[in-house]
Amino acid sequence: MTRTRDDDACPGALQVHQAADGALARIRLPGGMIAAPQLEALALAAARFGSSSMELTSRGNVQVRGVTDATGLAEAVAAAGLLPSPSHERVRNVVASPLSGRVGGLADTRGGVRDLDAAIQASDRLAELPGRFLFALDDGRGDVSGLGADVGAHYLDEDTAALLVAGVDTGIRTRDVVPALVELAERFVDVRGTAWRTTELDDPTVLLAGWTPTAEPGAGWPPTTRPPVGWLTQDDGRVTLGAAVPLGVLRTRVAEYLAAVGSPLVITPWRSVLVCDLDEGIADTALRVLAPLGLVFDEASPWLDVSACTGSPGCAHSAADVRRDAADAARAGGAGGAGDGRGHRHFVGCERACGSPPTGEVLVATDGGYEVREQAS
Repeated sequence: MTRTRDDDACPGALQVHQAADGALARIRLPGGMIAAPQLEALALAAARFGSSSMELTSRGNVQVRGVTDATGLAEAVAAAGLLPSPSHERVRNVVASPLSGRVGGLADTRGGVRDLDAAIQASDRLAELPGRFLFALDDGRGDVSGLGADVGAHYLDEDTAALLVAGVDTGIRTRDVVPALVELAERFVDVRGTAWRTTELDDPTVLLAGWTPTAEPGAGWPPTTRPPVGWLTQDDGRVTLGAAVPLGVLRTRVAEYLAAVGSPLVITPWRSVLVCDLDEGIADTALRVLAPLGLVFDEASPWLDVSACTGSPGCAHSAADVRRDAADAARAGGAGGAGDGRGHRHFVGCERACGSPPTGEVLVATDGGYEVREQAS
């Protein structure tokens, strides 16, 4: 079903959204990749021009709420190197396998993310993409192919990938991943009408006109809902620390501690942070410092099975303080709360169900409590 609104109100670093708790800015991080000095600069800017915490999104981006000086925040984001193209800043939506090139996988997508980001910015036509349009690069492990990106590539080996449209294998194999994804996105701009996502097209395969399938189409991948957490040994012997951020709310002070480690970071689509390329001694010290700050390194933690939209008081549409209720469910643990074997639960304040994962339970707030809906697996 296409959307009836023609204007794209999706927030960015330059175009903010007026929420109930003030202006909201969203900073795109292709592949979730961010350098330590950039995270520090972003945390300082958020604290100065917005609130004392930042939100990690289901696309590996960062949001700042309660912005009091949108220009000041945008200038700080640009100075940190996180705003390379004002004309394309809202369309640089790229998710990629967070551990790619470090732990497992059939290909290293990190260079592909950078190349795709550059190609998106180089295309004048792609400046017209809706702010919700999503690219995906899966290194073959299947973690982000299940997120339902508009166009994506699922690597079969270091050089070959299956193209995905609307989250489904099209049967097309390509060695030229970046040009193929850009071409598909440009075709979407040409035919989209009022559609914001490829799933809203009457027939998404229209984007493949002229392509010759080289394999059976239709393959899909199960959604991933839990982030990689804990002590993760890299293929090169170094260590990545996976830190889940409860409900995706990252305090700016904690972000400064993460940045102080001085290593590359990745924000994952599951609202967690990877601190990468650590020697064992540094990893051990960092873990001892970061764990008491509220970050979760235990893969059995009930916090990994619960998420929430913003809810009240930040969103005027919300019927409840869903973050409070989600936190209560996580703290309840096995006593009928998160971690009791029921799978992932996402608490939302209204019918829009923002940020809902593709599988698990969605609990929609009503006047009398919550209505539970099962997402398709």
